[in-house]
Amino acid sequence: MTGAVDLSGLKQRAQEPGGASGGAAPSGTLEVTEANLESEVLARSNQLPVVVVLWSPRSDASVQLGETLAALAAQDNGSWALATVNVDTTPRVAQLFGVQAVPTVVAIAGGQPLGSFQGPQPPDQLRAWIDSLLNATAGKLGGAPGDGEPEQVDPALAGARDALDAGDFDAAKAAYEAILRTDPNHVEAKAAVRQIDFLARATAQNPDAVARADAAPADIDAAFAAADIQLLHQDVAGAFNRLVALVKSTSGDDRGRVRTRLIELFELFDPADPDVIAGRRNLANALY
Repeated sequence: MTGAVDLSGLKQRAQEPGGASGGAAPSGTLEVTEANLESEVLARSNQLPVVVVLWSPRSDASVQLGETLAALAAQDNGSWALATVNVDTTPRVAQLFGVQAVPTVVAIAGGQPLGSFQGPQPPDQLRAWIDSLLNATAGKLGGAPGDGEPEQVDPALAGARDALDAGDFDAAKAAYEAILRTDPNHVEAKAAVRQIDFLARATAQNPDAVARADAAPADIDAAFAAADIQLLHQDVAGAFNRLVALVKSTSGDDRGRVRTRLIELFELFDPADPDVIAGRRNLANALY
């Protein structure tokens, strides 16, 4: 997942600030997205066990289980970390965990799953499961983050991240662009600017863009707008396939324009994403 873009997380902040109805993740827990899965779950699990709750606000059992685990985490004073995955708003992350039902709980240690269970559990069984997890990992991990030397974070990068987390996209973009002026190859800054630019453009598109493009399949601008809307709604393959089909039906400058936009969309995602791999293959077939 290295370098993956938090597309779903940005969309949620911009369009659905309240999320789905029916409940909320416990306060103080980390919300897992495609962008932070690598750093906040897999890498962090080298320091201490990370318990990931895959839940849905539509499930009362999910909400209750999360609250119980949050209380246990607070009791244990940072000896393990609790993270949540909302399967409704981040379905691609849920797929990575292979979730088949909610709630599902997975324990990660050393970057690998150590144990899991599905369905609600009484507090005493949860306590025993956590204790077993802590016993199994005692002395085998690097200790909680903050042990030893604190992580040094560039203040400019920290400011850009804070602005992005707060949903202030203009300030975040300005901060990341300032970083790029000093370090043009800064990976995080380049990815963040791309996703902020995409979000600004895509959220301004007409919600009926897909229907309009379907009614005018030769209209390039309409296809671009529809592809943006499809990406916002997690229809990644559909967006890519729409533009690949347009590459096949165009030529000259028009074809070059569609190809450029499609490549820009590919760059919003991890190059190893299956949809990106398939999209690049389909584009190559359409061109040659």
